[in-house]
Amino acid sequence: MTGAVDTLVERVNSGAYGLDPAAERIALAFSTSQAVRHPGRSGGYRNEVLSLRLGAAVGSCAVEPGTLPPGTLDDCVGVSVAELLGHPELAVRIAALDAFLLLARPHVPEHGARPVPIPAGSSLARSRARARAVVGLVPARARRVLVVGVVNSLLERLRERGTAYLPCDLKGGRTEWGEPIRTEAGLDDCDAMLVSGMTLGNGSFETFAEHARRTGKPLVMFAQTGSGVLPRLLGDGVTAVSAEPYPFFWLDGGPGTVHLYGGPR
Repeated sequence: MTGAVDTLVERVNSGAYGLDPAAERIALAFSTSQAVRHPGRSGGYRNEVLSLRLGAAVGSCAVEPGTLPPGTLDDCVGVSVAELLGHPELAVRIAALDAFLLLARPHVPEHGARPVPIPAGSSLARSRARARAVVGLVPARARRVLVVGVVNSLLERLRERGTAYLPCDLKGGRTEWGEPIRTEAGLDDCDAMLVSGMTLGNGSFETFAEHARRTGKPLVMFAQTGSGVLPRLLGDGVTAVSAEPYPFFWLDGGPGTVHLYGGPR
C-alpha cells in the first residue's frame, strides 16, 4: 500500500479513529465465490471476495478467483487488526483496514453517508438500480469517462445518459455491445474516472488518485472492496464514493442499501 492508503494506515495505527487496532481482533474470516450470467446478457463472470468480521463490521477485498493462498483464513482469525495491517497479502491488509474503518466510521449520515435504497429483485434488476446510484455521482459535464473494472450495468447507464466511456479491465475482452476493453488505462484520454474499489486490492488505486490530484479530474469510486476505506480518502484524489458493504447486491434478492459520499446532490 502506498500514497493515500499508506497514510490512512498510519492514521489508524496512531489512534486517529478512536479505536486501538492492536486491541481489535478479527473473530471470523470467510471467502465468497460467485459465478453469474444474467439473462439476456451474452457473457458472464466470476468473483471471489475475502471478508473479515470485526464486531458488527465486515471488511472485504476482492481477489482474483483461486488466488488466495491456502491457510489465509486461518491466518486472520483471532489476530489483531494491527498485525493484519502488516500481513504479506495485500488483500488481507485491505480487508482488515476496511473492517476496522467500518467499525470506527460506519455508513451513517453523521459520517457523511447518504443512503440510497436498492429494491428487491433479480440480480440484474438490482445491478441496474445500483448503476443508477453510482453513475449519478459522475458529473454531468463529463464528456468521456474512463471506467476501470467493467460492469455492463454501469456502461449501460452511461449509454442511457449519452456519456461516452472508455472501458478498461485487466481481463480485457469486449463489452456487452462488442466494444474492445482496454487493459491499459489511458488516463489522458478521459475527463473523468469511474473506478472499482478492486483497485485497492490489486495495488493500482494510487495511479488513479495521483492522476486526479494532478489534473483535477473527478475520480468516482464504486466500492464493495474497501467500502469503509474509500470514504476516508475523499479530498485526497477521490471526488465521490458509492460504498456497498457486505452482503453485496448479488448475494441476496431482498432490499439493500448503497451509501453515497460526495458528488452531485
